[in-house]
Amino acid sequence: MTEQRTDFADLVRQRRAELNISVRKLAEQSVDPETGERPFKFGWVSKLERGENTDAPSEAILRALHVGLALPLRVVQEAAAAQYLGMRSHVWSQDRTTRVLAARIEEMSDEERRQLAEIAETFARRRTQSDGNSGE
Repeated sequence: MTEQRTDFADLVRQRRAELNISVRKLAEQSVDPETGERPFKFGWVSKLERGENTDAPSEAILRALHVGLALPLRVVQEAAAAQYLGMRSHVWSQDRTTRVLAARIEEMSDEERRQLAEIAETFARRRTQSDGNSGE
């Protein structure tokens, strides 16, 4: 039996916690920038975070969550693709600014994926340090 993926639900839950906002607040501030509409209710987020079955989110929902969670759209899209379509070819740094792409990543062990994440972290730190030292 295949394990159910939770990449998207985990991203939403973790980012909401980082922002210290409720599911209601997330739903309120998640506006699709293309239509100006709020494409989901807070109950949908609650259901997603509890691990209950939800349909794959529409493009409008992904765009709205990118706004509501203050994350790059590609981060939200890729988490949804991983959870709903089983697509995964990369690992992200903790701050989600750097990713490492790897062929056949699904065949790697958790330890190997953790090592790739550490590589991404190293690059993200170096970039942050060089950005901070650009005036010197």
